[in-house]
Amino acid sequence: MTARHDEMPDVQRDGYVISTDPAHLDRPLIHGFLSRDSYWAQDIPYDVVMHALDHSLCFGLYAPAGQIGLARVVTDYATVAYLADVFVLPEHRGRGLSKWLMETVVAHPALQGFRRFLLNTRDAHGLYQQTGFTPLAKPEWAMERFDPDVYRRR
Repeated sequence: MTARHDEMPDVQRDGYVISTDPAHLDRPLIHGFLSRDSYWAQDIPYDVVMHALDHSLCFGLYAPAGQIGLARVVTDYATVAYLADVFVLPEHRGRGLSKWLMETVVAHPALQGFRRFLLNTRDAHGLYQQTGFTPLAKPEWAMERFDPDVYRRR
Protein backbone atom coordinates (compact mmCIF):
# COMPACT_ATOMS: atom_id res chain seq x y z
CA MET A 1 0.00 0.00 0.00
CA THR A 2 1.42 3.38 -0.95
CA ALA A 3 1.20 6.39 1.34
CA ARG A 4 -1.19 9.17 0.43
CA HIS A 5 0.44 12.54 -0.11
CA ASP A 6 -1.61 14.07 2.69
CA GLU A 7 -0.64 11.60 5.41
CA MET A 8 1.67 12.72 8.17
CA PRO A 9 3.08 11.03 11.24
CA ASP A 10 0.97 11.43 14.36
CA VAL A 11 1.94 14.42 16.49
CA GLN A 12 1.91 14.00 20.28
CA ARG A 13 1.86 16.41 23.21
CA ASP A 14 0.97 15.96 26.89
CA GLY A 15 -0.95 12.73 26.27
CA TYR A 16 -2.88 14.12 23.29
CA VAL A 17 -2.41 13.05 19.67
CA ILE A 18 -3.21 14.69 16.34
CA SER A 19 -3.60 12.27 13.44
CA THR A 20 -4.62 12.58 9.79
CA ASP A 21 -5.45 8.88 9.57
CA PRO A 22 -9.11 8.73 8.51
CA ALA A 23 -9.46 5.26 10.07
CA HIS A 24 -9.19 6.85 13.53
CA LEU A 25 -12.06 9.32 13.09
CA ASP A 26 -14.97 8.81 15.49
CA ARG A 27 -17.64 9.58 12.92
CA PRO A 28 -20.65 9.41 15.30
CA LEU A 29 -18.90 11.81 17.71
CA ILE A 30 -18.08 14.24 14.89
CA HIS A 31 -21.64 14.15 13.56
CA GLY A 32 -23.05 14.57 17.06
CA PHE A 33 -20.97 17.65 17.76
CA LEU A 34 -21.62 19.26 14.39
CA SER A 35 -25.35 18.56 14.28
CA ARG A 36 -26.15 19.43 17.90
CA ASP A 37 -23.41 21.62 19.36
CA SER A 38 -21.96 23.73 16.54
CA TYR A 39 -23.49 27.00 15.39
CA TRP A 40 -22.44 26.41 11.77
CA ALA A 41 -23.84 22.94 11.03
CA GLN A 42 -26.98 22.55 13.14
CA ASP A 43 -29.11 19.64 11.94
CA ILE A 44 -26.55 18.49 9.36
CA PRO A 45 -27.46 14.95 8.24
CA TYR A 46 -25.14 12.07 9.06
CA ASP A 47 -24.59 11.16 5.39
CA VAL A 48 -23.53 14.73 4.57
CA VAL A 49 -20.92 14.69 7.35
CA MET A 50 -19.62 11.31 6.18
CA HIS A 51 -19.30 12.55 2.60
CA ALA A 52 -17.49 15.69 3.79
CA LEU A 53 -15.06 13.66 5.92
CA ASP A 54 -14.36 11.25 3.06
CA HIS A 55 -13.43 14.10 0.72
CA SER A 56 -11.33 16.20 3.09
CA LEU A 57 -8.00 16.13 4.85
CA CYS A 58 -9.07 15.62 8.46
CA PHE A 59 -6.98 16.30 11.54
CA GLY A 60 -8.38 14.31 14.44
CA LEU A 61 -7.47 15.39 17.97
CA TYR A 62 -7.39 12.53 20.46
CA ALA A 63 -7.09 12.06 24.23
CA PRO A 64 -6.33 8.59 25.65
CA ALA A 65 -10.08 7.87 25.86
CA GLY A 66 -10.83 8.83 22.24
CA GLN A 67 -11.47 11.69 19.85
CA ILE A 68 -12.00 15.13 21.34
CA GLY A 69 -11.59 17.47 18.38
CA LEU A 70 -11.31 17.97 14.65
CA ALA A 71 -10.14 20.30 11.92
CA ARG A 72 -11.17 19.54 8.34
CA VAL A 73 -9.46 20.96 5.24
CA VAL A 74 -11.00 20.96 1.76
CA THR A 75 -8.28 21.49 -0.86
CA ASP A 76 -6.96 20.84 -4.34
CA TYR A 77 -3.45 20.47 -2.79
CA ALA A 78 -2.10 23.04 -5.23
CA THR A 79 -3.66 26.49 -5.02
CA VAL A 80 -6.38 26.81 -2.40
CA ALA A 81 -7.63 25.33 0.87
CA TYR A 82 -10.71 25.90 2.99
CA LEU A 83 -10.67 25.20 6.72
CA ALA A 84 -13.92 23.90 8.21
CA ASP A 85 -15.42 22.15 11.23
CA VAL A 86 -12.77 23.08 13.78
CA PHE A 87 -13.76 22.09 17.30
CA VAL A 88 -12.51 20.83 20.63
CA LEU A 89 -15.06 19.28 22.98
CA PRO A 90 -15.93 21.65 25.84
CA GLU A 91 -14.43 19.50 28.60
CA HIS A 92 -11.00 19.70 26.91
CA ARG A 93 -10.94 23.44 26.21
CA GLY A 94 -8.63 25.89 27.97
CA ARG A 95 -5.52 23.74 27.50
CA GLY A 96 -4.18 25.29 24.30
CA LEU A 97 -5.38 22.35 22.20
CA SER A 98 -7.15 24.49 19.58
CA LYS A 99 -3.99 26.52 19.05
CA TRP A 100 -1.88 23.34 18.81
CA LEU A 101 -4.38 21.84 16.37
CA MET A 102 -4.25 24.94 14.16
CA GLU A 103 -0.44 25.08 14.29
CA THR A 104 -0.38 21.46 13.14
CA VAL A 105 -2.84 22.12 10.32
CA VAL A 106 -0.98 25.11 8.87
CA ALA A 107 2.39 23.31 9.17
CA HIS A 108 1.22 20.21 7.27
CA PRO A 109 3.56 19.67 4.28
CA ALA A 110 0.69 19.12 1.81
CA LEU A 111 -0.88 22.48 2.76
CA GLN A 112 2.03 24.75 1.85
CA GLY A 113 2.44 27.29 -0.95
CA PHE A 114 -1.23 28.07 -1.53
CA ARG A 115 -2.33 31.43 -2.85
CA ARG A 116 -5.36 31.31 -0.55
CA PHE A 117 -6.25 29.44 2.66
CA LEU A 118 -9.78 30.41 3.67
CA LEU A 119 -12.12 29.95 6.61
CA ASN A 120 -15.31 31.34 8.08
CA THR A 121 -15.73 32.02 11.78
CA ARG A 122 -18.22 33.89 13.90
CA ASP A 123 -16.21 34.15 17.09
CA ALA A 124 -12.71 32.64 16.96
CA HIS A 125 -10.80 35.33 15.07
CA GLY A 126 -8.11 35.54 17.77
CA LEU A 127 -7.32 31.83 17.48
CA TYR A 128 -6.93 31.92 13.71
CA GLN A 129 -4.93 35.17 13.71
CA GLN A 130 -2.27 33.35 15.76
CA THR A 131 -1.60 31.11 12.76
CA GLY A 132 -1.56 33.84 10.10
CA PHE A 133 -5.21 34.21 9.10
CA THR A 134 -6.40 37.78 8.48
CA PRO A 135 -9.59 39.45 7.28
CA LEU A 136 -10.07 39.26 3.51
CA ALA A 137 -7.63 41.55 1.69
CA LYS A 138 -10.24 42.23 -1.00
CA PRO A 139 -13.67 41.48 0.50
CA GLU A 140 -15.28 43.05 -2.56
CA TRP A 141 -13.87 40.11 -4.57
CA ALA A 142 -15.58 37.49 -2.39
CA MET A 143 -19.01 36.14 -3.18
CA GLU A 144 -21.03 33.23 -1.91
CA ARG A 145 -24.16 31.19 -2.37
CA PHE A 146 -25.41 30.88 1.18
CA ASP A 147 -28.30 28.61 2.16
CA PRO A 148 -28.48 28.44 5.97
CA ASP A 149 -31.55 26.17 6.01
CA VAL A 150 -30.34 23.52 3.56
CA TYR A 151 -30.09 20.79 6.24
CA ARG A 152 -33.50 21.52 7.73
CA ARG A 153 -35.18 21.07 4.34
CA ARG A 154 -33.76 17.58 3.78
